[in-house]
Amino acid sequence: MTVSADSRKVEDESTDGAGTPQSRNITSRSHFTTFSVPYCVPKAFVVSSNLGGLPITLETAVALRKILFGTAFQVFSYEWKKSHFKFRDPYSDLAYALEAERGGIRSIQMAVQAHILKYLLFTRNSELESQNIKCLLGVNHKGQESALAAALSDILWTAGEGAGSFVCLVTADCYFAPTIDYKMDSYTERLQLFQFTDREKLQNFIAEHICCFTGEGSHAVILFIYSLLLSRTLERLYTDMDNTTSHLLQLSLGNFICTQALINLMLTGRASPNVFNGDLQYDNQGVLLKEPKHGVLARSDVGYLYWNRHELEHERLPQVGSMLKTPKLPIWLCNINDTSSVLFNTNRLLLSDWRMEHLFDLYFYSGQPSQTKTITLTIDSRPNWPAARRQLRDIASCDILI
Repeated sequence: MTVSADSRKVEDESTDGAGTPQSRNITSRSHFTTFSVPYCVPKAFVVSSNLGGLPITLETAVALRKILFGTAFQVFSYEWKKSHFKFRDPYSDLAYALEAERGGIRSIQMAVQAHILKYLLFTRNSELESQNIKCLLGVNHKGQESALAAALSDILWTAGEGAGSFVCLVTADCYFAPTIDYKMDSYTERLQLFQFTDREKLQNFIAEHICCFTGEGSHAVILFIYSLLLSRTLERLYTDMDNTTSHLLQLSLGNFICTQALINLMLTGRASPNVFNGDLQYDNQGVLLKEPKHGVLARSDVGYLYWNRHELEHERLPQVGSMLKTPKLPIWLCNINDTSSVLFNTNRLLLSDWRMEHLFDLYFYSGQPSQTKTITLTIDSRPNWPAARRQLRDIASCDILI
């Protein structure tokens, strides 16, 4: 069936908070009675408008769109709207792991995954220097929710520099009228903004409303991004970025993916667009740049590793600086051939005690549905060729999940 421009317009205008077309609008005109929707977004998940948050303004909605897309007329796609944070089965071999989607959504989910591991391994039992990998296998449903609340609040609090953070939730009310300068999406206009200046209260609030981040139709990933941007503040975001990055999501193969600035924001609390240490004042020829390029200023708890076969072949592979390669904790978000995954170790001393670096295990979670167990890579840096060959085989076997 051919769908006319008018039909698409009516479809857009007759959506509820999750983007689901309302049957009363579709059937109210006879020529729409045979219209078939190619997909179904879960019913909108909204909270009461009486929670006491600050209703979003048109100015804030426009600013959020522009920092994300560069324009207030771009909206999130269906894939983004339906995405949320969903764990693998409790008590399973991957009970600690989130199900990961594709593209930019996957980058967001895997960055949160890294902070979930931080909580499960090093925060809830902070007195322990080392954990056994088995501690991740017995996570129950309540433990999963607690880990997610801790991870989200940790990222938001860091972005707010420990002074204050925001949480955005979708309510039943719409807080501003349509305008020609902004494209309505039926959920951004319903946001209430909740501000926190106490970290414990922030985490408790997210825990109390964890269904807003785990439920279908909750727009969870979008809500998290909005909360992250407001926690950082729009003024700080534009200061963090340089003239190489004007907005945080970029279009690639028909889908929006995360810029390095957005990834760094989730890892370090600062939306710097580059992976090298510090700010770059000169180019490769030693010529002073008109404006400095912003890199990573300090070590964060979670690190970052990057490798891309195509860029390596064309000698364009960026060199990740030591601030990201050697984080405070042995957890890394990995970007391998444009696919996000996590690599981690259970010993917090791995990066601070040289005696731990000779022989150790790294654990790998790809986020792929086909992975059913955590992959173990044994790293042996001693001058032992047989061990080195075993290490190479382990890494090679991991490649099928990247």
